Amino acid sequence: MSNATQAGRAPLAPPCRKLGSQCRALRVTLRVGSLEEGAASLDHEATWLLGHTQQITFGEPWAGNGDLYVDAILHVPCRHLRDDGATPGCRLYGYGGVAPRPPRRTEQPRRLGGQRFRVVDGTRIVARSLPSAPAPSHALPVLDTVNPCAAAPCRTADNTRAAACCRDLQVEIMCNKGNRKLEALVRSRRSPYLCKVERGGDFSLDVEMISACGYLESDRASCSLHGRVRADGRPAKPDLCTEWPPKNRGLHPGCAFGPRRRRRRPSGD
Repeated sequence: MSNATQAGRAPLAPPCRKLGSQCRALRVTLRVGSLEEGAASLDHEATWLLGHTQQITFGEPWAGNGDLYVDAILHVPCRHLRDDGATPGCRLYGYGGVAPRPPRRTEQPRRLGGQRFRVVDGTRIVARSLPSAPAPSHALPVLDTVNPCAAAPCRTADNTRAAACCRDLQVEIMCNKGNRKLEALVRSRRSPYLCKVERGGDFSLDVEMISACGYLESDRASCSLHGRVRADGRPAKPDLCTEWPPKNRGLHPGCAFGPRRRRRRPSGD
């Protein structure tokens, strides 16, 4: 479903009266998961979600109505904002004036140096020491230890190359059907940084965002949590990052683990 059409209705125009903070970013509530999944599962879900800090500022997770949520600021501007060096203004309504200031960005370090990381534990954001797990004594020797993602030609929709699956994500924004203002503001964000907006139900919107994971190493492809364990023996790396998509769906073009294209035979063979 495109941003311009929603179930055959006219596009939802954001109900703005002047330039404001909504031109630069949106304050929303994101759903992390169901409390029925248990703290162990939710820790993985929340560590994964709250790790994508490049374009999202996260608050502290909180529980309500049987689910775990987190308040967040999505730092994606409105596609109608004119801010190209001329006088700032709105292309949709014609508003002009002083450029709206973006919300203040706070530091959200996920790698604290050495074996220290900031992860979600007990559904709270905490600093933990996460040592590397020793290789099992019965492990077979590995001949090739090169990270296959390091040179993979995958890329996100903004044409940024490498580790595309660690730089885009799907999030669930809490927004009931009656909140047409928020829905219009979500649907007006600048693509591809926030796109593919679909109503997943009466109470939320499913969207896709580009926001790189803060656990990526300096090569922007290796995961700093890979091979590390929590104090209770659970893997530090979110389980979502190690689950294979069903029937190869959801893989980015150029993914090192995707099906290889067959070379076409020369004509006449």
